[in-house]
Amino acid sequence: MLRMRTYFAGSDSEIKWYVVDANEKVLGRLATQIAMVLRGKHRPTFTPHTDMGYRVAVINAEKVIVTGNKATQKTYFRYSGYPGGGKFRTFEEQMQKKPEEILRHAVKGMLPKNRLGRKLIKKLKIYTGPNHPHQAQQPEVLGF
Repeated sequence: MLRMRTYFAGSDSEIKWYVVDANEKVLGRLATQIAMVLRGKHRPTFTPHTDMGYRVAVINAEKVIVTGNKATQKTYFRYSGYPGGGKFRTFEEQMQKKPEEILRHAVKGMLPKNRLGRKLIKKLKIYTGPNHPHQAQQPEVLGF
């Protein structure tokens, strides 16, 4: 009798680097594609419970765009831990202060909410400007 076996990728998979240019890309669409690569869903050997060993470096994070009225209406909340310590920033204010956190927040929301998701978000490197320090890893350019 022929037995079917489910393939499970091991944790010994190669570590691969990708570079994404966020220049004039829509925030949500870019974040979904980055989350897909971080999880390894673009590969035929995808295994849901395994870290596939992919890392993504994003350049030009300050040039990401949003559609509609989100630039003025979208808010980011942070909390200091003290009573009354909640602070809100609009998309425009956040873009002025920490533009890389906008993309990190969007990608983090698209990853699993467990240990694996916390491990995967650490493999996302976001940089403002066109330069990144990962040339030694010989990253592949992803053109979305």
